[in-house]
Amino acid sequence: MGLLEGKTAIVLGASASGGSGWAIARRFAAEGARLVVGARSEGPLQELARLTGGIAQTCDVANEEDVAALVARAVADYGGLDIAVNAAGLPMGGTIAQAPVAEARAAMEVNYFGCLHVIRHSAAAMTRGGSIILFSSLAASQPLEFVYAYGAAKAAMDSLVRYAAIEYGPRGIKVNSILPGPIRSDMASGLWAVPGMEEAYRREIPLRRIGEPEDYADAALWLAGPAFVSGLNLHVSGGNQLTRMPGLSDRPAMIGADPTNAA
Repeated sequence: MGLLEGKTAIVLGASASGGSGWAIARRFAAEGARLVVGARSEGPLQELARLTGGIAQTCDVANEEDVAALVARAVADYGGLDIAVNAAGLPMGGTIAQAPVAEARAAMEVNYFGCLHVIRHSAAAMTRGGSIILFSSLAASQPLEFVYAYGAAKAAMDSLVRYAAIEYGPRGIKVNSILPGPIRSDMASGLWAVPGMEEAYRREIPLRRIGEPEDYADAALWLAGPAFVSGLNLHVSGGNQLTRMPGLSDRPAMIGADPTNAA
């Protein structure tokens, strides 16, 4: 039997085949979980549902009605909900002085309020305890250049995790977040295509490599399964939280690459 045999899970932000949400859904299915996968893009979701034997449903995490409908689908089709993972995110660049305030609001809608929707509706459906896992970023605890709106929204979400852990703990519901550092993913592929860029990031990581989607699937599986932790903002970055991220002066020329996509 798998670690998640008989459990029902939703995984949001799972439409990119090279992404963490996709890897988490595959790992959960391999461990016996019944899945509902959600994202804004329907085509890749259908392929993921086919690979995992799960259900695909489009969902914009910033839309509370979408989140509520996805949770309701899991309950209706599988009889309950045990695990919720939100790997959806909206990277935003810019500075406080120059970026439009509307961009900060957009970052909050996805990166903070989207997580609030996931917590509220998932916890309401968890009648036998459960685990809620949200994706944050190293930028939440370690300020990076040109990502203030993204980092601040993720920091607010990490605080929400701690409040939710206290509120829902008496019902046996764990609430935790994962803070990735640099990730090898479809979203960051343009960054790593720049010659010398990956090496610049690796130099700052004690384990001397950037994260792979499977690293976050490992962490999510532990949090979903036996972990006796709640309210944890878990760094999964090879130790990068102990050092720093490369500044712009440390990186190769960023022609065509987006620095917000590293973490």
